[in-house]
Amino acid sequence: MATLQIRDLHVSVITDEAPIEILKGVDLTVASGQTHAIMGPNGSGKSTLAYSLAGHPKYRITSGTVTLDGQDVLAMTVDERARAGLFLAMQYPVEVPGVSMSNFLRTAATAVRGQAPAIRTWVKEVKGAMIDLDIDPEFAERSVNEGFSGGEKKRHEIVQLELLNPRFAILDETDSGLDIDALRVVAAGVNRFSAQGDRGVLLITHYIRILRYIKPDFVHVFVAGRVAEQGGQELAEQLEAEGYDRYVRAAAPAGAE
Repeated sequence: MATLQIRDLHVSVITDEAPIEILKGVDLTVASGQTHAIMGPNGSGKSTLAYSLAGHPKYRITSGTVTLDGQDVLAMTVDERARAGLFLAMQYPVEVPGVSMSNFLRTAATAVRGQAPAIRTWVKEVKGAMIDLDIDPEFAERSVNEGFSGGEKKRHEIVQLELLNPRFAILDETDSGLDIDALRVVAAGVNRFSAQGDRGVLLITHYIRILRYIKPDFVHVFVAGRVAEQGGQELAEQLEAEGYDRYVRAAAPAGAE
């Protein structure tokens, strides 16, 4: 069983003036076969956690550890983290003009697998993944995300997930901007990935609606850069009914209004 372990993680964001601390001691363990949902208000540090795990240079790890089966993730370069089995689906997928989806996906698969996939089987893999995510296979020849709708971009992220098949998927607000039909398609893709049984999912979201389709084993409430509470699906239902206000008030500095 693979394990992604985060211990007392402190992260600051780099600004033109001075670093600003965002994560203030995060502890979290995700094992293969588990789905963890992270919920919380805007500015609580959810996306900072995702990008820090992926190695974004904007974020500085000031203390704490992240290990993948005992290996020091923080000592790895971005590409080494991907080869080790970490995958990030971004909240705002970027456009890459001039690079076709097919070339992008094959290059990524080659880097992760250590050798180029055979063309004949690869074409079949890509076509099958795109059909499963309700993407016209002709999109394979279009530039990455260029001119795609928000929903098409998010579905393309899950195509990448299925084809690269990492050990742990970090999904940063994959449900944002999706209509109900696209949400079901994306959720089905995530469920196919996790159904393998030896894959872990860290799902970041504001809302419970995606958790109607992707059932988490654990729900973590993020507030002010820390995990304020954790539980199961029932905690997500409680957040839907009550919101985050009591957690925000509890985390406010003494004397703050």
